Amino acid sequence: MSSISRRAEPPSPDPTVHLHWAGLRGLLAQMDDDIAHLYQDRGIEDLRPRFAKPLIKLARGGPMTIRALAEAIGGTHSATSQTVAAMRSAGYVRSTRGTDARTREVVLTEKAAALVPFLEEEWRATEAAVAELDAEVPYPMTQVVADLQRALAHRSFADRVAARLT
Repeated sequence: MSSISRRAEPPSPDPTVHLHWAGLRGLLAQMDDDIAHLYQDRGIEDLRPRFAKPLIKLARGGPMTIRALAEAIGGTHSATSQTVAAMRSAGYVRSTRGTDARTREVVLTEKAAALVPFLEEEWRATEAAVAELDAEVPYPMTQVVADLQRALAHRSFADRVAARLT
């Protein structure tokens, strides 16, 4: 059979086209964008919402290694390292020698320290707004999360994905 007469198989559909929770990811991104606009409206151009928690933790806990900061914010070392690099570029933190010569610690700059009271106020206002939203819907997100955690305690996400792999 020649290659001309052979019928080509249709390409398989791109599996990344359908994202089951795309709406949730989009909603969270929109809320983050709204917080970023709130910062810009207050004249803070280089502050990202992902900086708030680490800056507050550094203000309250003092200088920390990236590993300690990652633990304090509940993040990974890699993601925290990237966030620290971005905060350093924006002038919010600097690195200093740690308690032993092998470690480096992340320290707030004066620029960041001046913003911390606002960040704490914004954090509380954001939490209150999220609680208000949660109360407005018939099935609150906090309940969705609790229900999903219970289901995953019964059967892990890894087990669910592995069962579908061939």
